[in-house]
Amino acid sequence: MVVDTLVQQQQQGLKVDMKVGDRIRVKESVVIYHHPEHRSQSFDIKGLEGEIVGIATEWHGRPVSANFPYLVQFTKKFKAHLRENEIEVLS
Repeated sequence: MVVDTLVQQQQQGLKVDMKVGDRIRVKESVVIYHHPEHRSQSFDIKGLEGEIVGIATEWHGRPVSANFPYLVQFTKKFKAHLRENEIEVLS
């Protein structure tokens, strides 16, 4: 199962070194409008830290190529889908 997931991620061009459970930081300027404390206002999440809780590689058993494959949870109420080039893994 793990090998299959890694192969799927490589085929879809995702870095293999990012996995569920990794702590990350947003390194690029990303403006969102769904932050719970700034609802319907633009809010830049650059510099926020969170944890990868999901990677979109398949849907109903079929492979997908998601534009924003990494689901990152920042707080209990706030999650966002991000691209690989927008985040960096913390050591």
